[in-house]
Amino acid sequence: MNKTAGTIVIRDRGQLTIPDKIRSIRSWASPASVVTISTTRDDEILIKPYQSTVDWDKIFSNIKKSRAIHGKGEISGADFLAKDRKSH
Repeated sequence: MNKTAGTIVIRDRGQLTIPDKIRSIRSWASPASVVTISTTRDDEILIKPYQSTVDWDKIFSNIKKSRAIHGKGEISGADFLAKDRKSH
C-alpha cells in the first residue's frame, strides 16, 4: 500500500481540501465523489470511497416482472412513466 501524507487546514464550515498529491493517486478522490467518513480512534478520521452493494439480480428480476404486467388498456408502462416524469 502506497502511503502518502499531507497537511491541510479545516476551514470555517468544516470543509477540507484533499491535496493534489493524494487525489492524483486515488482515482475515487475526485470532485463530486461520494465518500464515507468515520472516526476510528480519538485522533483519527477515516475517509473511504462509498461502496454501495447493489443486488443486480433483484433489480433485473423486478424489471422483468414489471414488463410482464399487462395493463387494462388504460395506459402503458412507458406512457405512465413519461406522464409521471412530466408531472414533477
